[in-house]
Amino acid sequence: MISLQNQIILITGASSGIGAACARVFAGAGAKLILAARRWSRLQELADALTKEFSIEIHLLQLDVCDRAAVESAISTLPPSWSNIDILINNAGLSRGLDKLHEASFQDWEEMIDTNVKGLLYLTRYIVPGMVSRGRGHVVNLGSIAGHQTYPGGNVYCATKAAVKAISEGLKQDLLGTSVRVTSVDPGMVETEFSDVRFHGDTERAKKVYQGVTPLTPDDIADVIFFCVTRSPHVNINEVVLMPVDQASATLVNRRT
Repeated sequence: MISLQNQIILITGASSGIGAACARVFAGAGAKLILAARRWSRLQELADALTKEFSIEIHLLQLDVCDRAAVESAISTLPPSWSNIDILINNAGLSRGLDKLHEASFQDWEEMIDTNVKGLLYLTRYIVPGMVSRGRGHVVNLGSIAGHQTYPGGNVYCATKAAVKAISEGLKQDLLGTSVRVTSVDPGMVETEFSDVRFHGDTERAKKVYQGVTPLTPDDIADVIFFCVTRSPHVNINEVVLMPVDQASATLVNRRT
């Protein structure tokens, strides 16, 4: 098992949900954290809480992963003591709407493609060359069961997560011959702000997604990611698909009334 003590871990979408849960798990392991998100106040609150509890070093980035120039600037201007990133967790992602493709919003499409695909690509492109030159590193991409199985109304969101699956597989192939590892962690139902975001803040509709079901929690996903990045250096866990016991596929869910 690899020690994460003083390893530099960059987490996107770190202000809530799975990103924040990862930050907590890695803080407990003594890692140095670069936490990136758009919501600055939420980032600061998280950093303050983790610093107080674990006495670790944290560097914050207010960053929209969709903005390629901002990503380039953020990575290229990291202080020298923070620039050798050991682990990249491409967690930033979202879903918008659940409309039929021929009725959907162009704005929703743009947001999902820009965040889930292009944002992940930008971070990977700017960080992985350093990993290759240093001869070590690990990229963890947050995929989804939606990347394996399409569901009604999922069209473009499912397409973006299928893209994450393909990008992860392609990156692993491109890094063959290096010591850099690539993992895709693909959850089913996880209770986060995901559904609130999908339904543009309609909290009542979001709650119904998890009604009668015991979903996965952000901590469950962070626990799996921690396992993946702490395996022996010669082990690469390519892909993990995890779902709650109450879910058997993207569309097959057991709801207790």
